[in-house]
Amino acid sequence: MPFTWNLYRAILYKAAGQNNGKIITAASVDWQQSPAPVGNGAGNSFGKALEHVAAANRNAKFVAYNNKPPNAVGVQTNSNSKGILIMDPDPPDSAAWILHTVPGFPKALQAYTFPAEEIAKGHLFVCLTIKEEQLDLIALALRIARPLVYHHDIPAAEVNSRPNLKNLLNGDSSVLPPLTIRKEIKTAADPGIKVSVFSKGEKSGYEMFKKVLSRKLKKDLKVWTTRDTKLKGDCRTVG
Repeated sequence: MPFTWNLYRAILYKAAGQNNGKIITAASVDWQQSPAPVGNGAGNSFGKALEHVAAANRNAKFVAYNNKPPNAVGVQTNSNSKGILIMDPDPPDSAAWILHTVPGFPKALQAYTFPAEEIAKGHLFVCLTIKEEQLDLIALALRIARPLVYHHDIPAAEVNSRPNLKNLLNGDSSVLPPLTIRKEIKTAADPGIKVSVFSKGEKSGYEMFKKVLSRKLKKDLKVWTTRDTKLKGDCRTVG
């Protein structure tokens, strides 16, 4: 049976120390209380979205990436990307991109389990329903970010028809400069919404925020990272 997505966009923010969060969905433009704690697979919007990751489904094949993958220790990577690409290899056209900030999550083809130690930290989840034609564009952005792929079961025919996805899964991240890019994708629902995807390579540092994001958004930014806890405030727009 083909899998379908009821949402074409959802954003969930869980504050530090909270086991629940606020969510925006396609049906509600205002922040609402999430219907269930993030630890509950049932009733939790992202638990529902990840049900195709927790159990094998011939109509839901996926790529999972995380710089701190589940059931692994001592992994070294210069990327901090975390997310999942899901597609239905059979008609109809159906795919989704889930981005999140949770280390060691989710476990592929295992029951939904939110890491208990991550309740103490704030986390963000984003889910976009997309057309399958967007997958290779996203794969290009991911190739620049060089994520650590810890699971994929997308059929070879689907992979081979998408050169960037193929290179990503083969570990080929040799891309030419620039080391920062911006691409636009569109959510699947008609007319859909445009989404700008920003990506930077491991050798690209603070300039992503100072020279790309601040100028594109035309907003001043304050930025800090896990590698540098100093809050920087010189991402100022010019003019």
